[in-house]
Amino acid sequence: MSASPFGRVAAAMITPFDPSGALDLPGARRLAAHLVDRGGCDALVLNGTTGESPTTSDEEKTALVRAVAEEVGDRARIVAGVGTSDTRHSVELARAAEQAGAHGLLVVTPYYSRPTQEAVARHLATVADATALPVMLYDIPARTGQGTALTTGTLLRLAEHPRIRAVKDCAYDLMKTAKVLGSTGLVYYSGCDEMNLPLRAVGAHGCVSTVANVAGPAVRGVLDAFDAGDHAGAARRHQALVPLVDAMMSEVPGTVAVKALFAAAGLPGGPVRPPLLPADGELTARLADALRRVLG
Repeated sequence: MSASPFGRVAAAMITPFDPSGALDLPGARRLAAHLVDRGGCDALVLNGTTGESPTTSDEEKTALVRAVAEEVGDRARIVAGVGTSDTRHSVELARAAEQAGAHGLLVVTPYYSRPTQEAVARHLATVADATALPVMLYDIPARTGQGTALTTGTLLRLAEHPRIRAVKDCAYDLMKTAKVLGSTGLVYYSGCDEMNLPLRAVGAHGCVSTVANVAGPAVRGVLDAFDAGDHAGAARRHQALVPLVDAMMSEVPGTVAVKALFAAAGLPGGPVRPPLLPADGELTARLADALRRVLG
């Protein structure tokens, strides 16, 4: 497998808030240490969608990166989400994340304004030019719009940039993924938990996982079994995780599910920020039951 500056199993970490809804930095430190030291994760992705980036301020984003980087030190890679629909804003966030101690950047394709592929490529290259950090592109058409989905041609072009090193793949396009993997040195990460094993089977390096917030060792176990040559065992482990993935990702955003489970377990999380709504008691009970089945 290709070497990667982004680790292998990354949790798409939630952003803890206190009961009033303010940023909970002590809770973030505690959670980061838990995910790295006991949760099977060698990387943490901060300020992504699961981290409620649309509703956190620039100051909160930077403070979170700094606190988590100080907490985990060299025990894990810290990847900061800096993607916005504004190139200048993304550049500012990238530079602030670098100064705060991030080891890499996650940059989503710009959304809402419907830029052309040429504009998308220039946006991503501009952000990559702004710092010395390696960049993971985030290809998620379901959230950014099909018109801004990275094409094979754009990915091949961006792969030539010296700091664009990886792709978080939520495109559900195995043909595109296979073509890029076969033609470039880009390192691929599954960004959808149900695709972790299928993408690893075609050459992906690892995953950026929402489910790893609550079941990191089980998520890692799938990849460990596959890499050890136990493909049947990897399939069994993957299938055992599917009910939990379905429960966490199908009815509500993953952030809502993770925070509900953390509240039940006494881990830092706190409320979600509007427009998200918390899980109700019935959903929380189903989530807890699915998690118990995975954890045994």
